[in-house]
Amino acid sequence: MASGMPPPSSSRASSVERSGYSTPIGQSSSSAPTLSVPNAAIGQTEGDGSKLKTLLSILKKFIGVADIANVRFSLPAQLLEPVPNLEYWTYIDRPEMLVSVGDSDEPLGRMLGALRFWFTKDLKFIKGKPIKPYNSTLGEFFRCNWDVQTSQPPLLGNIPPGSSQPSPSHPIRMSYVTEQTSHHPPVSAWWFECAEKGISGYGFDQISANFTGTRVRIAPGEHNKGIFLTLHKHNNEEYNFTHPTAHLGGLLKGSLSITVADVCYITCPQSGLKVIMEYVEEGWLGKAKNLMKGVIIRYDPNNDNRLKIKDVKDDEVVGRVEGSWHEQIHFTLGSKSFDKSEKHLLIDLTDLWPTPKIIPPVDNQLPNESRMLWAPVTDAILAKQYTQATDNKTEIEERQRKKTAERKERNEEWQPRFFTAATTPSGRPQLTEDGKVALQRLMAGDYRLEPNKVYAC
Repeated sequence: MASGMPPPSSSRASSVERSGYSTPIGQSSSSAPTLSVPNAAIGQTEGDGSKLKTLLSILKKFIGVADIANVRFSLPAQLLEPVPNLEYWTYIDRPEMLVSVGDSDEPLGRMLGALRFWFTKDLKFIKGKPIKPYNSTLGEFFRCNWDVQTSQPPLLGNIPPGSSQPSPSHPIRMSYVTEQTSHHPPVSAWWFECAEKGISGYGFDQISANFTGTRVRIAPGEHNKGIFLTLHKHNNEEYNFTHPTAHLGGLLKGSLSITVADVCYITCPQSGLKVIMEYVEEGWLGKAKNLMKGVIIRYDPNNDNRLKIKDVKDDEVVGRVEGSWHEQIHFTLGSKSFDKSEKHLLIDLTDLWPTPKIIPPVDNQLPNESRMLWAPVTDAILAKQYTQATDNKTEIEERQRKKTAERKERNEEWQPRFFTAATTPSGRPQLTEDGKVALQRLMAGDYRLEPNKVYAC
């Protein structure tokens, strides 16, 4: 897309609204925000078995490739779901859990709140099938809001004095901006903010994947250091959530599923608290139980050598967590074993579903905004015109290749618009002035943005 492109036409605006994974708020005007839950991500659809057979035949070509995520191979449109990658990959499936993390006057209560958020961040995988969204293009971006109307009580301690609580008459807004900052390797930066609760979150998304012949192993890429969450009203406590390795299976059976068998951590250096979580490997013939167990310990941030539960001494333990990350997780307090302690409900996932996102009105979306960029592909997929969808997808990819070649000839390096760098050594992105303005306007419900000076696609 060229610099200075005119605003989208009304015909394109209507096509974005009827993309199949959005629901207008109140009216179907292109100037009205829309709610979004990717319908394609919920439940199995007719023809999935045939899709998976085709996908399996393609994946077999990559047996032995160290990282197929870095290859960025292009799939035919009929194997994709009509949702942009940047819209699909967010960690805020239940925003009320996120805005409640700081609602305790005790450090252990806040760590329990962080755990409660952790187990809701991937509801899309628990409640629906894994899907393959569109590959993001360089410079593509996505933004949205959530207006939280319900509060979650602290799991330990009391709500700090003066802490505002959401209600239907006083919703609390969480805003989110993400941008594809690198194409090789594929990396996106993201940032969410809840000004009223004093919460910021940030990180880089990048995965590493390899195909073993029966399943796909998915791990964080080298630039993905996890989720970072700062509670500004608690002396800038920073929580770092690391991602476990997961496996995508069911390719041979024709029904995709995700399993996790790894160790991951939540750390807060300011409070000196750390969670070690171990996801249990499923039996080869047994039914998946999706079990996990963990300990909350006091640790030394300058000498963090407790990497597995078996490494922990009993006098370091302040709490334990166990359960099914698909159903219920309970916690106990103190160092006694889980079985010998009083159990408290941390989270019940049984009746929880992903919360819709509030998407900017079509009239305020830029050409490189995810929905606008991929609208021709989405429309064709929903109409089951797969040849046309693949042609439209190829056109987008070819534009990106052409722009990349032109920058290479001029010896120019692509600069993200909303973030200061494509990656950072710490895994913590920083917003540019444009990024700060975009986020501030989003929080105020002002969806206007100046057009890009340069487009990468």
